[in-house]
Amino acid sequence: MPFWTCEQCGAQFPESDKPPASCPICEDERQFVNWDGQKWLTRDAFAKNHKVVWRDDLGLLGIALEPRFAIGQRALLIRETDGCVMWDCIPLATSEAIEHIKSLGGLKGIAVSHPHFYGAVADWSAAFGGVPVYLHGDDGKWVTRPHPSIVPWSGDSHRISDDILLVRAGGHFAGATILHWRAGAEGRGALLTGDVAMVAMDRRSLSFMYSFPNYIPLNAAAVRAIASAIAPLAFDRVYGAWWGRNIASGAKAAFDASVRRYLAAIAG
Repeated sequence: MPFWTCEQCGAQFPESDKPPASCPICEDERQFVNWDGQKWLTRDAFAKNHKVVWRDDLGLLGIALEPRFAIGQRALLIRETDGCVMWDCIPLATSEAIEHIKSLGGLKGIAVSHPHFYGAVADWSAAFGGVPVYLHGDDGKWVTRPHPSIVPWSGDSHRISDDILLVRAGGHFAGATILHWRAGAEGRGALLTGDVAMVAMDRRSLSFMYSFPNYIPLNAAAVRAIASAIAPLAFDRVYGAWWGRNIASGAKAAFDASVRRYLAAIAG
């Protein structure tokens, strides 16, 4: 029986004779069902038409799919002495990409910001011996392919290593997570935010949304909570969820200014 992947959001579903009746992630108000109706790909058919590519993105190795698929995010790899941590995930794992990551020391864990980027976490984990997949437990109902490797962490933070800390920021989802990489940006610190805090096209500011495709903004309380969660963290750089959507330096000041601008914009 094949595994099934939603063409619209990239979520992977368990093995079954027939595709699922619906995709709960696409039917949620933060996303949308394809205008042509719900469509599915088997894992094998998916791999025939897409490949995983990798390249540097501001000092971190990024991996993504070509041609672009679903939401189009790229994952990032943070290399440490005992292996790499994958931040966010993509919907397909290929043998070529797996071998390349093995040449870099392999994966020791996967952490994902929120359900839109869960992708094929089970496949990536299995390819590296069942490494842990850190997903915040507050978003557990959105897991479309349950797997023993999933670690549903709880609370406001979870430490993966001395330099890598997961922080629950909330907002986009109840368990929406940001990664703080203390050693990033040549020791000045970096945040990997996915689109929990979205790097804007000017790459000098950020914004915050409950739904990007449906244009639903976050309320003031949620944005203040995100700001409060990251306030204690030292960082000079922010990595967003797509190629090149990064703030290379001065990111702490840019983050604070963006929060003030956002709150002023939505004030009644």
